[in-house]
Formats: sequence, structure tokens, C-alpha cells
Amino acid sequence: MSEQQPRLMLASDRHRVAPLDPGTPLTIGSSQSNRLCLASIAGVSEHHAVVRFSDSHGWVVCDWQSRDGTWLEGQRVRQCRPLSDGDAIRLGPQGPVLIFEAAASHSQAAPSPVRASSPKPEAKPPAPPTSIDVAGQSLPLSSVRTALVRTDPLHPHIFSWWLLLCLGGLLLLPFPLLFWPWQVLGVLGGVLLGSRKEHWLVVELRDGRAVRHRFANRLTALAHRNGIRKAIGQALNQP
Repeated sequence: MSEQQPRLMLASDRHRVAPLDPGTPLTIGSSQSNRLCLASIAGVSEHHAVVRFSDSHGWVVCDWQSRDGTWLEGQRVRQCRPLSDGDAIRLGPQGPVLIFEAAASHSQAAPSPVRASSPKPEAKPPAPPTSIDVAGQSLPLSSVRTALVRTDPLHPHIFSWWLLLCLGGLLLLPFPLLFWPWQVLGVLGGVLLGSRKEHWLVVELRDGRAVRHRFANRLTALAHRNGIRKAIGQALNQP
């Protein structure tokens, strides 16, 4: 069994690959001092981004004093954000795209012996898909530009409402001290509701439209996104 090393791959040129080492951060930029130098590509700052391994968050991407910013799955990276297998990192809003591939194990099974008296016919590879189903819609692969996963808070304004109720209770109640137990319950409820997330698979089409499908689990949404990106690659490779 062989283990594939985590790596970054240039989306426009799949032969340009940068392996990742947990002990050494991968610096990215146009300067020759970077471990991944992209001097010939427009839109890349001298010191643009860093991909490194964190004991608490795994692989993360961080913006590094870039002019136009670093984008992960369509959202700007303000400091550092964790990476998932298949994530797309864009250097600047219109710059090059790097695909993160996590480590994976590939087992090679020994071929079964074939008797000379009864040779088995070679199985034909399955035909690549020509369309995908998203949110009940059948979309031709030729119309799909890319697929993204976006994670949003399920209750984005819960803390604003909690603060408003606290201020109102302190001003209106004749005995403000009696309001403190309700404040504690409000904090616990706000933390619980504020931590809930919803995950959206966003399929962007070449005509500018987008089809969205909601998932309760982020890993499921990422699996669908990676499947769509793989299908797009298969379709583009067909003669």
C-alpha cells in the first residue's frame, strides 16, 4: 500500500504540482525566495499566501501581505482558513487557481490468474456522464463552470437579538438583578444556536446562473462538490 503525499496542483496546468510537508510551510508568490514561485503568472504578489500544517486545524491557507487577497472556495481569506480535499485556492480575484489534494492511500491488489482455456473478455470502461442532477435539475456537464461549497451560520443574528433583549430587560424591569438568570440562559441558547451551520453546494453555470442545494453535513457537500469537479474533468478530456 502506497500513500500519496498532500499537494497543491495548478488548475490550468495539472503537471505543475507542489508537494506539502507538515514540517515546512509552503510559501507562494512571485518572488524567487518562495518555495512555490509563480513569477510568470500575472496577479500574484511577491509574497502572496502560505499553506501550512496546524496541529489543531490540519492544513490551512493564510493570506500573506498580498495586494489583491487570497480566496478559498469563492470567499476571501482574512487570516487563515482550514483546507478540505479538493478545495480551490485563488490568488487574487482573477488570478491562478491551486487545487488542494489531501493524502490518500491507494492499494494495489495482485492480479488474479487467468486460465488460458477460458480467457475473460476485457471489460469496457463505463461511459463518462454527460449530465448531473442538482436540486432536482438535470444539468449538462458542458454548462457547468465550477462547483463550490459555502458554509453559513443558520442563525446569523442571534447574538444581536440577545443583546437587544438584555438591554431592554435592564432598562425596563424594576428589579434588574432578577434578570441575570435569564441572561445566562440567553447566553447558553445563543451559543447553541449560533454554532449551528448550514452548508450549500453552489453549482455555477457558464451563463452566469447558479444552482444551490442545501446539505446538513459539510463532508457530504464536499463529496458532491468533488464528484462534480471530477465529472467536469472527465467531460473536458473527451475527444
